[in-house]
Amino acid sequence: MSTSKYLIDTNVFIGLEDSKATPQNYSSLINLASKHKIDVYIHEAARDDIEQDKDLKRRAISLSKIAKFQTLSKVRGLSKAELEKSFGPIKRHNDLVDATLLHALSISAADFLVTEDRGLHERARKYSPNLVRRVLLIADAVLLLQSTYEPVAVPVNCVEEVEAYQIPLTDKIFDSLREGYPGFDDWWTEKCVKAHRKCWTITDDCIAGIIVRKDETSADTDAVNKKEKILKICTFKVRPEKRGVKLGELLLKQSLWFAQKNHYDLVYLTTFPEQETLIDLIEYYGFEHTATSESNERTYEKIISRQKLISSPEATNFDLSRKNYPRFCADDTVDIYCVPIRESFHDILFPELMRADLFSHSGISDGPKRPGNTIRKVYICRAKINSIKKGSILLFYKGKSEHEPSQMITAIGVFEDLSLAYSYNELLQLAGGRSVYTAKQFEQMKASESSPVKVINFLLVGYPDPAIRLFDLIKSEIFKQHPPQSICKIPRDASLSLLKERDLGFEV
Repeated sequence: MSTSKYLIDTNVFIGLEDSKATPQNYSSLINLASKHKIDVYIHEAARDDIEQDKDLKRRAISLSKIAKFQTLSKVRGLSKAELEKSFGPIKRHNDLVDATLLHALSISAADFLVTEDRGLHERARKYSPNLVRRVLLIADAVLLLQSTYEPVAVPVNCVEEVEAYQIPLTDKIFDSLREGYPGFDDWWTEKCVKAHRKCWTITDDCIAGIIVRKDETSADTDAVNKKEKILKICTFKVRPEKRGVKLGELLLKQSLWFAQKNHYDLVYLTTFPEQETLIDLIEYYGFEHTATSESNERTYEKIISRQKLISSPEATNFDLSRKNYPRFCADDTVDIYCVPIRESFHDILFPELMRADLFSHSGISDGPKRPGNTIRKVYICRAKINSIKKGSILLFYKGKSEHEPSQMITAIGVFEDLSLAYSYNELLQLAGGRSVYTAKQFEQMKASESSPVKVINFLLVGYPDPAIRLFDLIKSEIFKQHPPQSICKIPRDASLSLLKERDLGFEV
């Protein structure tokens, strides 16, 4: 098993080495890397970046500390023009450094790049989408190291619906909220506690993440789109030390599935520009910036529709489904595949389904007792299929199992892409950032040139309720006498007929 290589950006290095107290995630990154013998590198371009610092004393100290880390050297003869061709315009010195770091990633001189620079993340998304899942925030890198090398359960118990008055003001979740909102305690008491506002919380020893919600109508909303039934997300917060475990994605999924199932017309929230991680997340799933207040607070809105989603020449079916999440396109341009999955891997990918009551969309029960932390997921297999059209529907069939559900289609996904991994390191690169597999599991897959492993990326868009039984699949002639043993295309019309019998909150 080869050693993974993590390349850290200058902003991470500075966070580790400046004179201030080192944030917990920064320390965790280095501790985990050291514990599991992961190589951590600084790029030679980082030295150039530090040498731009006009504070001579600080520059000298920073340069002296770089020696602690292994260095990735520059590629000889690599020109600015070549970097611009692959990684976008280079107007400033910092752009040149960013493009150089992405180039190091593209040639696999490093497996992952760790950076808090939003501009670098945006450059990767725009110009190198194949690298995006390997460009990580510090919290994501910590999670990847923990899940890969320290296979433990995610440290949360559940997404739970509670009344605001049930949450004490002394809970740590409120500490950072107070910093940005001096009147927070009064607002919480007057607007939330007294009004018995509903909240979704994720808890471990205390609250790790929270959404406070409010029902509005066109007559009493600050939203730009004056819809009839509106869900306002008043507060959307994940404790800083809990970021990177995809809790924000889990809370967003809860909100959007709830809104879709309960026939809301609009979901919106307000936030400030510095909340970059939240903005990136909600924009990816179709929220649009509709207004900015005098105080620079931004409004982001997402229209929820129950109409059938129709394909468009202006976007792929995948992007259409992503922007309209959790609706997905299922018109006659879309293929449908069955993905058979064994119990052990099914329960890793869809831990919410390990309970008999599955996922409650009603807003009445407590919701899932185990978190399925991501919307974007990775499935790893050796299926014979070599290509699937982007935006195709994936129906996950759980085979005969010790625990329920058994012999049923339990989950619905929208296909994003398929890649081949020819080695352990390549498998780690392709699956990293979204993977729930351990290093040992990766190693046992024995990816090689002669026997590559397929890495399938997809969006989890729903759980058919009730799950689709084997009996109905055979009766509808979707399956023959026996379920498929590998990924295969299945009859569209018959499959859609069964999906239409489930209440997904919209027309398919």
